[in-house]
Amino acid sequence: MSLPFDVEIALRYVRGGGHRSRDRFISFISGLSMAGIGLGVAALIVVLSVMNGFQKEVRDRMLSVIAHIEILAPQDGFIDPDELRKQIKAFDPDIVGVAPYVAGESMLAYGDLLRPAIVRGIDPTLETQVSTFQQVVGGKLSDLAPGEFKVVIGLDLARQIGVQVGDKITLIAPSGQMTPAGMIPRLRAFQIAALVSTGHYEYDSGLVLMNIDDAARFYRSNGPTGLRVKLKDMNSAPFMARKLESNLPPTVWVRDWSVQNRTWFAAVQTEKRMMFIILTLIIAVAAFNLVSMLVMTVKDKRGEIAILRTLGASPFSIQRIFMLQGALVGWIGTFLGVTAGWLIAINLGAIVPFIERTLGVEFLPKSIYFISELPSDPRLGDIVTIVSVALVLSVLSTIYPSWRASRAEPAEALRYE
Repeated sequence: MSLPFDVEIALRYVRGGGHRSRDRFISFISGLSMAGIGLGVAALIVVLSVMNGFQKEVRDRMLSVIAHIEILAPQDGFIDPDELRKQIKAFDPDIVGVAPYVAGESMLAYGDLLRPAIVRGIDPTLETQVSTFQQVVGGKLSDLAPGEFKVVIGLDLARQIGVQVGDKITLIAPSGQMTPAGMIPRLRAFQIAALVSTGHYEYDSGLVLMNIDDAARFYRSNGPTGLRVKLKDMNSAPFMARKLESNLPPTVWVRDWSVQNRTWFAAVQTEKRMMFIILTLIIAVAAFNLVSMLVMTVKDKRGEIAILRTLGASPFSIQRIFMLQGALVGWIGTFLGVTAGWLIAINLGAIVPFIERTLGVEFLPKSIYFISELPSDPRLGDIVTIVSVALVLSVLSTIYPSWRASRAEPAEALRYE
């Protein structure tokens, strides 16, 4: 079954051919346009996959330490925190864990060193329901017995101040103690029971865990300052938080992880949109190359256009020949770009370490970035959007040159052939 003549001619023009230097030059420009579109598509897929992976990795590591939902106590504390915890645990099957905590901030002192610390008082028997630690070194959370004033600190924090399991550190509370001599800081010595790694540098370099009773005494709290809730599906946290809020007393404040880190996630989304717009310009530049290639092709094929018109071809058929030629170049480039971008994105975990070893550089220093590895998470929705943009730009770039070809006068063109 033969193809329509305009499709056959368009395919012949895409394949190129001819022995004239002008034919080879037009084929070269066509190849550049194809490569430019492929490069733009591949770059967009890789960059957006990295940004998706970065967001997902940081979010997952954050949520190994922070709660999916936090229920904050009123100023006078919970009336019966244990009963409230049981009620919340039975509230919905999607809730897999609820644990009380006491939160505070302190200065950590060891010798002449001072470091800010995020202190969290926990119930060691319940904390594992809501937190996931990558590594616990030298001990375990159950060593945080009430009244023993022991702590578990972040692994990077321990390295910074040069301490190990068994050493004693001093925590200085932000609120002081009024004495006849004036206000003096309230401080307490704690023994390090273990070191913990969450995989998130911000917490590993500043987290201090202690027993919830010791934290309540240290911060002079009447009890837990809140409850931490973990869900089966972290993405349902906003909806579940609203459900819990409507069933709890109005004095209780409920917030989910997306509210706690709204600024960070909004910044990542803004960066992703801007990168999409900027890198789309690469595809736009390649589309302009398509315009140049088609203009040159139309000018070079004036004689053939005139012959086709005299044989009865309609202006629309002539226009469709060059639209198909440009669109095919754009579509082939898009397909090659999607293939290359997908292969790079799914193998980025092996490609980046190889480049780092070869060049002797570190792209993501752990002390600067949240993570030290370059993650990748290619998503079908992003790829569909990129392909759609590339195909639309490819088709739009063919309209003017093909329209000019359809307006050519046969007699005027044949006069110079």
